[in-house]
Amino acid sequence: MAKNMGAADKIIRIIIAAIVGILYFTGIISGTLGIILLVLAGVFVLTSMISFCPLYVPFGIKTCKIKEK
Repeated sequence: MAKNMGAADKIIRIIIAAIVGILYFTGIISGTLGIILLVLAGVFVLTSMISFCPLYVPFGIKTCKIKEK
């Protein structure tokens, strides 16, 4: 897997995941919607940690500045 996520993309995803986590654990969002958003937040954190988003591949999106040889 080649990296396809830049630093700004990773930071934005982690911030969104943190906000969703806070909203879920404070009870502002709950139920099925809360669980779905919490799973999505987990995916955001995971993809940020490995710097690879599988959804970017079919669309040819790369937000990282490193060029492959």
